[in-house]
Amino acid sequence: MLSLFRVEHLKYKCTMTRRLMLMAPLFFIVMALPQSYFMPPDCVHSWNLVLGIVYNWWPVLFLPLGIALIAGLVVHQEKRAGGYRAALIHPISPAQLWLAKTVIMSYQLLLATVVLVGAALVSGMITKAGPVPWRKLLLGGMLLWVTSLPLIPIQLWAAEMLGFIGSMAVGTVGFAAGVWAAPAPHWIYYPWSWPIRMMCPLIGVHPNGTFLPPNDPLLNSGVIPLGLTLAVLVTIAFCLGGAFWFSRQEVLS
Repeated sequence: MLSLFRVEHLKYKCTMTRRLMLMAPLFFIVMALPQSYFMPPDCVHSWNLVLGIVYNWWPVLFLPLGIALIAGLVVHQEKRAGGYRAALIHPISPAQLWLAKTVIMSYQLLLATVVLVGAALVSGMITKAGPVPWRKLLLGGMLLWVTSLPLIPIQLWAAEMLGFIGSMAVGTVGFAAGVWAAPAPHWIYYPWSWPIRMMCPLIGVHPNGTFLPPNDPLLNSGVIPLGLTLAVLVTIAFCLGGAFWFSRQEVLS
């Protein structure tokens, strides 16, 4: 299985898929810096503003649309190279192949999250935002990564079943549903809303980008353990379900 992980990793090492995953966090920081520069002086030098921009835009925009794009490109590249028949002549099962793709995408997303945290740190230092809020910075990155993991098997399935356009359509619907559901009580039913909802109590920002007033219900940090538990359990369930579905596809027989 480890050799399969290495093969999957090498497939995307020098591709646009990997570059998009790692360059996306830098794009958000580049967009955040000019906004910080043109804000009033009493707002510029604030970690609340830096994290409010970076850690809000990332789950709202990149996670639903970016993961949909990456999953679509991964499946498109695989099919362009001749599909899965060549890989399956080796002693590996379709389920293992599916799980390997999911694990490598999760790893790539982890790298992108590390770049995001580093870019946010540099952005705050450039704007002289003050003492670094390490807890918010590191905990926010961890929460964003873990709670976005369920989107990977969902989007891989959409890309396999519906193609690249279908994957983007699912991601777009998820983007809209996530922003709509995140501040509502039914946020737990929409995996796209989980990373957004986790950021509300951590950085004090509403999904619409405005700062939350004191005592706002969205500042309740009790949602964080629930969100983490849901993300882990649903990721495992979706990965196993996707592997079972993938192993039964006729194109693999």
